Amino acid sequence: MIIFNQANTERMEYALDTLGIRGFSFWENVQGRGHDQGDPHRGTHTWPELNNAIITVVEDEKVESLLTAVRKLDLRNPEVGIRAFVWNIEQMV
Repeated sequence: MIIFNQANTERMEYALDTLGIRGFSFWENVQGRGHDQGDPHRGTHTWPELNNAIITVVEDEKVESLLTAVRKLDLRNPEVGIRAFVWNIEQMV
């Protein structure tokens, strides 16, 4: 799962395309706040920014490449915000 500021939407989709990751689900207008230094992203007058989220299931050999792409986006503009979380998927239908 990758949660990121709306400003990174095109870059995130480009990263997925570059890595050959086609399947994903996408949520817009996700609200939240980063856990250590992040400002709230609430879509309000006071906190106008919002996040988007992507969840995707990828082969084990693509996980590190995807995390590297997320790290690069975060380093490019750390105040914008992006986080990735990895879970093991035991079964799928």
